[in-house]
Amino acid sequence: MDNSALEAALNKVRPTLIADGGNVELVDYRDGVVQVRLTGACSTCPMASLTLKMGVEKALKAEFPEVKEVLAAYSHGSMGC
Repeated sequence: MDNSALEAALNKVRPTLIADGGNVELVDYRDGVVQVRLTGACSTCPMASLTLKMGVEKALKAEFPEVKEVLAAYSHGSMGC
């Protein structure tokens, strides 16, 4: 699977995130694990972990059975949620 396929799948969840002032960036994909960074309002939202698992991960797993897990990648110096 290449990054363009993952980006296309992420584009399906982006409108919901953007509507709430956030977004998602693809950081890495390796051995069935996708790393993404939630940005904007999503980066500091107390519901970010739920958004990550029930939104982003669920969407990616539905399109790509080889995806085992989606993890948050934090910016350098960020503590995340």
